[in-house]
Amino acid sequence: MSENKELLFPDNFLWGTATASHQVEGNNNLNDWWAFEQEPNRIHDGQVSGDACRQYELYKEDILLMHELHQNSHRLSLEWSRIEPSEGKFDQKAIDHYRNVLETLHKYKIEPLLTIHHFTNPQWLRAKGAWETEAVIPYFERFTELVAREYGDLVRYWVTINEPMVYSVMGYVLCAWPPAKKSPKLAFASATNMMRAHAAAYHILHTKAKLKPIVGIAHNIRIFDPANPKSWFDKKVASMQDYSFNEVIIRALTEGKLYWPLGSGEIPGAKDSMDFIGINYYSRDLVAFNLLAPKLMFGRNFPSPEAELNLFGWEIYAEGLYRLCKRMSQYGRPILITENGIPDDTDEQRPRALLDHLEAVHKAISEGIDVKGYYHWSFIDNFEWAEGYRTPFGLVEVDFQNQKRTVKDSGKLYAEICKSNRITPDMRKGVKPRSATPKKHFNLYTYGEK
Repeated sequence: MSENKELLFPDNFLWGTATASHQVEGNNNLNDWWAFEQEPNRIHDGQVSGDACRQYELYKEDILLMHELHQNSHRLSLEWSRIEPSEGKFDQKAIDHYRNVLETLHKYKIEPLLTIHHFTNPQWLRAKGAWETEAVIPYFERFTELVAREYGDLVRYWVTINEPMVYSVMGYVLCAWPPAKKSPKLAFASATNMMRAHAAAYHILHTKAKLKPIVGIAHNIRIFDPANPKSWFDKKVASMQDYSFNEVIIRALTEGKLYWPLGSGEIPGAKDSMDFIGINYYSRDLVAFNLLAPKLMFGRNFPSPEAELNLFGWEIYAEGLYRLCKRMSQYGRPILITENGIPDDTDEQRPRALLDHLEAVHKAISEGIDVKGYYHWSFIDNFEWAEGYRTPFGLVEVDFQNQKRTVKDSGKLYAEICKSNRITPDMRKGVKPRSATPKKHFNLYTYGEK
């Protein structure tokens, strides 16, 4: 990394953070995640989202804090179940609430990046099978038409669906998230229906939204490297995982076809239905061939033995973000880093990881790759799905007893970067070096596997 150089970012670069409604708003019993939390052994230590960060009430204070931390953009999501709590019945108070949130962002000159679907479904939709069936698509079209009409004068940047492959793998392969059904067939079906719904939503937004929309998805892209680069089997399995998890979605939205390993098909309207590529990046896996791991395409996934690991046991691999920017640039679309961060309960690793990953982004930009912005996950510590509250991702700490917000050292560092639009050598001086003592970590989701 370029520790002794000043790294200047382009003018009008989007410096933001990201959140998801269910993780921060609190007290929403209308969606499938709330119902899932009530089941035994689903969430770490039996926790539930509960109050979360109470951001449904405290959004004005949080947005003011974003402004004070010099962020000029914020990625947030709508909670479908609040807006449409029962089929065909829309809650005007909830609709007005999200408009107030967007107007408050504009008040502080913070550009919203609005996500329509971020993992959660209304319970009435879950009862109908949600993304397992094509019947979901007209419901999502109707919801998208409503939000385009209600918010299209306030939003330019849109994410239709967050991490479709993560939704499908966690819900139908690893069974750690709702609906926790072990079915590769339903995993393929849900991802396929999400792509169909995205294509429909893309054209609705371009037709109905008042401002000229810039529309994409937020795609979790993970690096899969062969554990032994000389092994044909390791290379083959790593390639299969990479293709299925990373490449299928991007090709679907550029070529208009889904090429699954077991078949392919046209998706009406999907060709060229991305105005930008949204990259959610967290880590990489080394992949070794293993006949005993059929659910991961006969691959055993693990971090590099020399790697620094985060709280999840994932490798902190900043170079991977540069590699992905370079790889995704071949599709000729602008890139937004729609999520990037690490779980860190001490905030010792995060400042260094933040600088390293942003230097990787700058390296890509310096080579002519069109990266428009960076959204750190997350603005604030929150409910991390099946992990509950044990994995803080935020730049801002929350005392969940009294909802007090405290800006962490990483948050102060990010504020300096956002304000100056650059990384300076001085920013490195106060950052702790990698510890000789490995950080304690746990294996993500193993307690919830069935």
